[in-house]
Amino acid sequence: MSSTPFPELRIAGTVQDSIVDGPGLRYVIFTQGCPHHCPGCHNPQTHDFTGGSVADTEKILAAISANPLLGGVTFSGGEPFCQAQALVPIAEAVKSAGQHLMIYTGYLYEDLLKMQDSSVQRLLELADVLVDGPFILAQRNLTLQYRGSDNQRVIDLPKTRKTGKIVLYKSDYDDLW
Repeated sequence: MSSTPFPELRIAGTVQDSIVDGPGLRYVIFTQGCPHHCPGCHNPQTHDFTGGSVADTEKILAAISANPLLGGVTFSGGEPFCQAQALVPIAEAVKSAGQHLMIYTGYLYEDLLKMQDSSVQRLLELADVLVDGPFILAQRNLTLQYRGSDNQRVIDLPKTRKTGKIVLYKSDYDDLW
């Protein structure tokens, strides 16, 4: 593994074999800390920036690489973009291994693009799919794939970057349902 220390990453926890947090079998990192505090949030325990625990990034990367069945990794939260610097090395390792990267955020994609933070921009470059927008309880919809409310978008980032317009994601698994 790396001889240089990773930036500190505070997490609420991980799930090593999720089938609901993106396409295929996924490793999910739930970051700790969220400024959005959406009423009805699915993970309210992740809001406190001082909660959770400091992650052992090398152990996380080892767990990801040890599972040959994983199709990808998902960053959820909390708000992953509040810890973008700490997530970039993990995202780079995931992409170097040829895996899919999905990120959930309460920010809008357009607002993330305006942030003057090189780590935020690097995470956006590395991600394949972005689920953006705050959870809005009045727009809750249990029939949606990968999101909780109608206002949220599931964005195909490579296609969006290529066209310069928001392109919604269509999973290879969509046709199975």
